[in-house]
Amino acid sequence: MRLLLVEEGTHLGDLLTEQIRGVGWMLDTVGTIVAATEASRSIAYDLILVDLGLPDGDGRSLIKSLRAHGSSVPNFVFTARESIEDRVDALDCGADDILMKPFNHIEVLARCRALLRRSGLRWADRIEFSRLQFDPASGSVRVEGNFVGIPPRERSLLALLLRHADCVVPKNQIETAMSGFGEEISTNAVELVMSRLRRRLGPIDPGITIETVRGIGYWLRKVKGHV
Repeated sequence: MRLLLVEEGTHLGDLLTEQIRGVGWMLDTVGTIVAATEASRSIAYDLILVDLGLPDGDGRSLIKSLRAHGSSVPNFVFTARESIEDRVDALDCGADDILMKPFNHIEVLARCRALLRRSGLRWADRIEFSRLQFDPASGSVRVEGNFVGIPPRERSLLALLLRHADCVVPKNQIETAMSGFGEEISTNAVELVMSRLRRRLGPIDPGITIETVRGIGYWLRKVKGHV
């Protein structure tokens, strides 16, 4: 799951970023309409969160532009404006949901999950593989129903491998998926996160193994003897 947050860098935005990444979703953050337009053209996002009050214009113009260029990605708007006309206009411009500031971050995550389900995103469905269950919407990882604590970055990597289970995932695909907008993640960094994920999964016997396919990437498969 990859989201884009368009917000000029307030304390509220920082808290929202922490909450979203805390459930294991990938999140890119930009502070202007120009940067958001560039990011949306470069990366396929599952959901875009937009503050209406941006330094280089009104967030509604960003939504209008995205829709005019054929984007069907769900847009979630938040604003401090109390005018019902402003909120109605944002919805008419193409926003799928809107929330007034200040807001409760638990509600934001719930609304995000609802939008992702509504959009028919298959990656929002729970994934079961061998003894392991992963819920992309909540970020929870369980082995036969028992919760397993895994940090966000390792959880994001696990989610990617689960979505391509029984297939070799190329290293460059992993690097792209784990890189933030305007940033790059090195091969060594991917190997470090992979090593940590393997160490966390080892003692809990999830019935899966992550094999290195030398020179290509990684292969998540079931351990023999597990259904």
